[in-house]
Amino acid sequence: MSIPGYRVQPVQAVRGTLAVPGDKSISHRALMLAGIAEGRTEVSGFLEGEDCLATLDALQVLGVRIQRPAAGRVTIQGAGLQGLRPPAAALQMGNSGTAMRLFTGLLAGQSFQSELVGDASLMQRPMERVALPLRQMGARVDTIAGRPPVRVGGGGRLQSVRYELPVASAQVKSAVLLAGLYAQGLTAVTEPAVTRDHTERMLRSFGVEVSVEGRTTSLTGPARLSATDIAVPGDFSSAAFFIVAGCIAASGTMVLRNVGINPTRTGLLDILRLMGARIRLVDQRMSGAEPVADLHVERAVLRGVEVPRHLVPLAIDEFPALFVAAACAQGTTRVTGAADLRVKESDRIAAMARGLQALGVSVDVLSDGLVVQGGEIGGGTVDSCGDHRIAMAFAMASVRASAAIEIADVANVATSFPGFVELARQAGLGVSPA
Repeated sequence: MSIPGYRVQPVQAVRGTLAVPGDKSISHRALMLAGIAEGRTEVSGFLEGEDCLATLDALQVLGVRIQRPAAGRVTIQGAGLQGLRPPAAALQMGNSGTAMRLFTGLLAGQSFQSELVGDASLMQRPMERVALPLRQMGARVDTIAGRPPVRVGGGGRLQSVRYELPVASAQVKSAVLLAGLYAQGLTAVTEPAVTRDHTERMLRSFGVEVSVEGRTTSLTGPARLSATDIAVPGDFSSAAFFIVAGCIAASGTMVLRNVGINPTRTGLLDILRLMGARIRLVDQRMSGAEPVADLHVERAVLRGVEVPRHLVPLAIDEFPALFVAAACAQGTTRVTGAADLRVKESDRIAAMARGLQALGVSVDVLSDGLVVQGGEIGGGTVDSCGDHRIAMAFAMASVRASAAIEIADVANVATSFPGFVELARQAGLGVSPA
């Protein structure tokens, strides 16, 4: 069987008014919290990508009743905090590190044991950062040399914990907070840098009292969740590719509608503005607990910058797109403090470096980042390493390429961005299956 790829022809400009799919992080959390709430929750704007569908399928295996009455809409009849049932087989997380880490926290307080597995890529990703604090809470969590399969639960009563994260991670923070819903007393997580706060916002929407003081987030368990309706905004991480394309090649103003602008997610905007980007947030408003806006992007001359380290955790998923922007900028862009990119769906530092070099871009590889020298982008073949964000980033490089770009191994784009090719064509990109 051949491995799917993209062939992307060079284009001179991108344009249009676009709507990206629903936010993946919020879609995962909406399903999980609705699954253990009391009552019926309706989620609109749900991302029907493979990652979120893996979470949906796992919840159904755990006994949660879920219906999908229309595209982008999901109705969940919550089972309550103690209403999940033992799975008959291992729960399949697909390619989703978010699902595996958050489910580890959610299942830590159950009376039954669960096993979490995934695809070949996910089975190589580190899980001990989640397992360690959960064990301190009294959970039974087993890994194989720190990697999946993850076996979790089995009757241990959880106790609250005050945990200081050694490395900033929204997924670890969220897993501990989810376990804290089942624990006796105050569970508190202190992080070394600000990370995305979708879990905290959504817990409040479900009626859980969550306190945030500085960089410490806490809640008291056991907690009761009450069903509520959730409107999922457009995914900023998906919008990021088109933001970058607009910054370097927009004809007039490119508009991205109804995009989530949670300040713990929008470090890319701050970095691009430091580089000289022209991006405006129009009609800023709230969609439930989350801020949203329409993004208006215009072409600008970008300049290389030293990326401030405090912005790195706020843009960690957007760095593949940012590295493409850096390749199109005047001068040198230096990124450090981004070692977490090494343990995503691929080693994103290595994958982006190899791909940019294949297109004639000069890069220096650091242990925790990249140094990118802006200049001309040629054509050529790049390997996305099965990583959806690498594949989409190099598709955007075509707006400055001198020849076609062949992108190998793109099947996992469907994990986060179903309909990517169609939307890219709508924007004027010359993307076609290879």
